[in-house]
Amino acid sequence: MTQDDWLADPQYREAVADLLGALAYGELTAFTRLAGDSELSPTQPLKAAVAGLAVAEFRHYEMIVARLDDMGVAPQTAMAPFIAPVDAFHERTRPSTWLEGLVKAYVGDGIATDFYREVAAYVDPSTKALVHSAMQDVGQADFVVKVVREAIRTDPRISGRLALWGRRLVGEALSQAQQVAVERDALASLLVGGAGGPDRPSADLAELGRMFARLTDEHTRRMGRLGLAA
Repeated sequence: MTQDDWLADPQYREAVADLLGALAYGELTAFTRLAGDSELSPTQPLKAAVAGLAVAEFRHYEMIVARLDDMGVAPQTAMAPFIAPVDAFHERTRPSTWLEGLVKAYVGDGIATDFYREVAAYVDPSTKALVHSAMQDVGQADFVVKVVREAIRTDPRISGRLALWGRRLVGEALSQAQQVAVERDALASLLVGGAGGPDRPSADLAELGRMFARLTDEHTRRMGRLGLAA
């Protein structure tokens, strides 16, 4: 089946528009947050490095928007349902320090990245490739790990505070992922079936449980790389 064959199903087309809309707004907010973090960076080299990460996120946003345009879906329409929940998540998890902002960019965005990669297992190959490309690590992982570990070596007292912050982030991020998966019927149909025809892969409730367990496991791994207890 070609992508056009998959998209011929109106429910599947709506589901893909939802998925790409959520991704697009997530990448746009990642860009704006990293741009703000760049301004708060304590040194010029760090400022330049974070600004570079922001630019990469905006390029991902442009890729997704281009695909929505190709589908004949207005990007602003696709993103609209996700503006309020995404903005609310970021309001609840507003960092109080520059280091907290970096941990959020790595840990919080990492959970979102893992979630959308999981969802991409149930879409057509072309859309799956786009999602994986847009979710590609642009160097932020190694950068954040290096900066946070160096900060902890300089002042070990911050380790406990950042670990608590990371645990708060995982709870909020998993809650948001579940909300997105459940409240958008079309997007939920990607996971549990019903869109794209009877032969399209889907997940049962047990697999959904395993999916969220994998998200938690990946979070634990990221926290370990930062030198923080999950």
